[in-house]
Amino acid sequence: MSRTVAAVAVAIAVALAPAAAVAADVTREDALRTLADRGSSDEQRRRAVARLGDVGTMADMDTLVRALRDRRDDVRAFAERSMWQIWHRSGDDDVDRLLETGIEQMTSRAGDAAVDTFTRVIERRPAFAEGWNKRATVYYLMGEYAKSLADCDEVMKRNPYHFGALSGYGMIYVQLGQPQRALEYFERALDINPNLDGVRTSADALRRLILDMRRNTL
Repeated sequence: MSRTVAAVAVAIAVALAPAAAVAADVTREDALRTLADRGSSDEQRRRAVARLGDVGTMADMDTLVRALRDRRDDVRAFAERSMWQIWHRSGDDDVDRLLETGIEQMTSRAGDAAVDTFTRVIERRPAFAEGWNKRATVYYLMGEYAKSLADCDEVMKRNPYHFGALSGYGMIYVQLGQPQRALEYFERALDINPNLDGVRTSADALRRLILDMRRNTL
């Protein structure tokens, strides 16, 4: 999930944009071996995490989560992008095209149409977490917080690594006036992906708010 329709569009465009040229003959197994080798160079790790965006699977999430803590900014950025690329693959080209249609509707502020499209994605591929996540995003943008929370629950059942959905919970609980619960979810998102600067800023602000509230009750 994201804060605004514009932010959703930008995040998706960045996540799914083609990565820097990576040898197409590098297999998933090659990439995983490179990332497991402590002697790999910075460039080798960067290319390996970028390649996983093309050929990786949900089974590679632990590897990519570790890469989110790499010493190199570019490796961390490619790891995050590769996670989003993997999450956007349902295994069915028709469903993937339907998801893209829903994203276009969402970014065009056609909320009802996007809900209908993402519902079709969910009906066709109920195990595909990103269909639920995208509908949760639309519901959030429409102010349908209970429905958004319910869809976030479905995302996490299918993809416990989804830092986007975790930050989405936090944003909803901010809107519902529950800062402690919001903070808990922001912290969970950061536990998976410590590179979420906006989430970290929100978490810091909530800590200050909660501290002030406690002081005012003394």
